[in-house]
Amino acid sequence: MKICIFGAGAIGALMGVELARAGADVSFVARGPHLAAMQANGARLLIDGEEHVAKVRCTSDARELGVQDYVIITLKAHSVAGVIDSMQPLLGSHTAIVTGTNGIPYWYFYQHGGKFAGTRLESVDPDGAQWTRLTPERAIGCVLYPAAEIVEPGVVKHVYGKKFPIGEPSGERTPRIQQLHEIMQAAGFDAPIRDNIRDEIWLKLWGNLCFNPISVLTHATLDIITSDPATRALSRTMMLEAKGIAEQFGVHFRVDVERRIDGAGAVGAHKTSTLVDLEHGRPLEIDPLLTVVQEMGRLVGEPTPTIDIVLALVKQRERMALQGA
Repeated sequence: MKICIFGAGAIGALMGVELARAGADVSFVARGPHLAAMQANGARLLIDGEEHVAKVRCTSDARELGVQDYVIITLKAHSVAGVIDSMQPLLGSHTAIVTGTNGIPYWYFYQHGGKFAGTRLESVDPDGAQWTRLTPERAIGCVLYPAAEIVEPGVVKHVYGKKFPIGEPSGERTPRIQQLHEIMQAAGFDAPIRDNIRDEIWLKLWGNLCFNPISVLTHATLDIITSDPATRALSRTMMLEAKGIAEQFGVHFRVDVERRIDGAGAVGAHKTSTLVDLEHGRPLEIDPLLTVVQEMGRLVGEPTPTIDIVLALVKQRERMALQGA
């Protein structure tokens, strides 16, 4: 089984090292010092008190790797549009694309059913390039619950979690989803096959859409955001606005708002990935987490007053940060 991890940062390297140790033919597309270190010394993963090392093919040029069975995208969602061309050499007639990105994926309304079936979301896929060139037919959904960090180039530390729910847009149990499930389980991950992966996508997004922008605006970690009465109330209001939208698209939330907030707080003094990006002067993952919720609200005529305010603030914060202010 040939698996390319496209964007082998912390989570991508975590997945790739363990999949390689389970017997998959794994390759990485990465960049910079992290890539150079993995090329020289292998990908090193610190997990469960051990160090796992995988000597996998690592490159910045996907043309060196050939057609894959699975391409697992672990880039930030807003970066995917910029790599569609470079991803093409990996894609054969049978290749599946596993969208291990945060937020609403480009294929969301593929095989969705109802009047919104086939809808393309401007905030996620503004020119339709992902839909037309990656194609929704290739897509498998994957929700990333674990956390990991690059502690030095080529070295990734697992922080918590091993759960990666997966699912077909149609909800079917296809041979390709079964094979992906089996290799991920063999790698030591919890990879349940969901018959409605969209519910799982929204459950993760439910926290991201409030905690991530609030952390950017306040520089607070999850424990503070969820325990401070004001930011907890703000999170709750944003989540309830989003819930009202998601339910109109048939989404079912298996936990309530308070439990979801408590679950995030239990993670402790953890910085969101968006706050880390702000601190490093990188563009922020806003549109797939927040703008898309606003867009979907407009599709069904649901107002998003609190989300609108927070979105305006975090967009301006990003602009100022990228200008060096």
